[in-house]
Amino acid sequence: MKYVIQKQVAYKINTFYHNVAKKYKHTYSEEMMHKNLDNAFNSIYKIENGLLKRKPTISRWNGLFMANAGKWYFAYRIEGDTIYVEDACHAQNMHEVLLRNRIRRIVLECIRELNVQA
Repeated sequence: MKYVIQKQVAYKINTFYHNVAKKYKHTYSEEMMHKNLDNAFNSIYKIENGLLKRKPTISRWNGLFMANAGKWYFAYRIEGDTIYVEDACHAQNMHEVLLRNRIRRIVLECIRELNVQA
């Protein structure tokens, strides 16, 4: 299998750990940051090598597959023998994304209900 990792994926992973390093200067070492970066990028290569392929829980990932590897969720597509990793989200942020999607659905249902009653 060949892997093509979009720049956006690398940017999100790098940005996440750099922000952690900035926020926790006194407890999060540069060595820990590099270790976490290595682990995150290495986990990408577990896609289709044992990770469960499943439908995404994030609406922006519709039409892609989703895989969880360690602390990261990845959205990807497969064409032939190539895996295209399109997006990434840290597990810590997944809850925020899912909550936003749930709230959006509830608001839309309320609006539809109000339109039906009007």
